[in-house]
Amino acid sequence: MENFTFFNPTRIEFGTGKEQLIGRHLAEHGVKKVLLCYGSERIKREGLFDLVSKSLSEKGISLVELGGIVSNPVISKVREGIALARTQQVDAILSVGGGSVLDSAKAIAAGVPYAGDVWDLFAGKARIASALPLFAILTLAATGSEMNPSSVVTNDETREKFFIASTALFPKVSIVNPALMQGVTRDYLAYSAADVIAHLIEAYFTATVHPRLQSRLVESLLNTIIETTEALLADPADYDARAQFAWAATLALNGLSYSGAAGFSYPNHAIEHSLSALFNVPHGAGLSVVVPAWMKWYQERNPAQFTRFARNVFGVDTGEQGIAALEAWFAKIGTPTRLGQLGIREADLPATVDNVLGNLRVFGIADSYPREAVVAILTNAL
Repeated sequence: MENFTFFNPTRIEFGTGKEQLIGRHLAEHGVKKVLLCYGSERIKREGLFDLVSKSLSEKGISLVELGGIVSNPVISKVREGIALARTQQVDAILSVGGGSVLDSAKAIAAGVPYAGDVWDLFAGKARIASALPLFAILTLAATGSEMNPSSVVTNDETREKFFIASTALFPKVSIVNPALMQGVTRDYLAYSAADVIAHLIEAYFTATVHPRLQSRLVESLLNTIIETTEALLADPADYDARAQFAWAATLALNGLSYSGAAGFSYPNHAIEHSLSALFNVPHGAGLSVVVPAWMKWYQERNPAQFTRFARNVFGVDTGEQGIAALEAWFAKIGTPTRLGQLGIREADLPATVDNVLGNLRVFGIADSYPREAVVAILTNAL
C-alpha cells in the first residue's frame, strides 16, 4: 500500500426518523439562521419541509428558503443563493435533497465569504479559504456528497462543468434516512446505480497501485449496488435493500475505497461532465454510456484488473465478458448505454470532444487522453 492520510470529519446519522433531530444538530454548532436549499416541491408535498421547519423552530433557528435547484446544478442558481445568504445574513447552509442540491449548497457555502465571483473557485482562479458550515438531509443516494468535500456545478453560460474540493466543504452532519428515498423514480434509481459504479471503478481500474484489500472492498460495494438495485426495482418498499444501497453509495466516495491506492484518475467523469453540460442529460445516465465505452478502450492497459472484475463481480472469465456483462446490466435496469439514447448524434461529437479536452485539462490527465483517444471512446458509445 502507498502512504496515505484518511481524514473525514463528517458525522453521519443513519436510519429512520433521524431527520427529526436536525434542529438539535444545528443548535450544537451554534446556528441561529440557516439557508435551506432544496430542489422540487416534493419535500413539501411529502411533509419533510414542515418536519424540518418544526425541528429548527423548536431550537430557535430561523430559516430562509432557496428552492428550485435542478438535477444538473447551475452556477446562476448558486449566485442567487449566495446573494440571498448574504442579504439574510445566514450563518449556515442546510441541504435537503440529493447530490445536486448538496453540490449547490457547498458552492454557496464557499461563495458567501469569497469576495469575487464564485465561478473563480471552480475555474482555479482562487482557492477556498473558508466556507459557511454545511448540513445535509439526503433524499437520494448517488453522489456521495454527504460525506466528501467536493462539489460539481455547470456554468450555464459557458457550458463548462467543473468541480471544487476543500476540507471546508465536508458537511458537519449528514442525515441519511433510507425511508426518505422511497419516492425515487425507477429511472433515477438506475442512474444512481450507474453513478455509484462509476465512482468505484475509476480508481479500481486506473490506479498504478491498488492493494488487494481495496480491490476486495470495491468489488463488495459493486456487488452490493448490483444486488440492491435489482431488489429495489422488484420492490421499491424494500427498506433493507435501500439502506444497503444508500450506505454503499456513501462509502463509494468518502475516501475509504481508494485509501492506499495511487496513480489513479477520473476519466469517465471528465468525459461525462461534457455530456451533462452540453446536453443536460442526467449525470448517471451519461456515465452508463461512457463507462462501457471507456472500458473497451482502456482494458488492454490493465488486463489483470479487468479479468479480476469480470470474475469477482459478474462471474465470467475474461475482461471482454466483464465489460459486456456490465453493459448488459445497465440496459437491463433501464439506464442508457448509447449516445443516441441521450439524443446525442455523431454530428455532435466534434464540439463534445472540444469540451471534453477542456475537462481533461482540469482533471490533470490531458496528456493521457489526446483528441484521438476521446474520439475513439465516444465512437465506442455511438
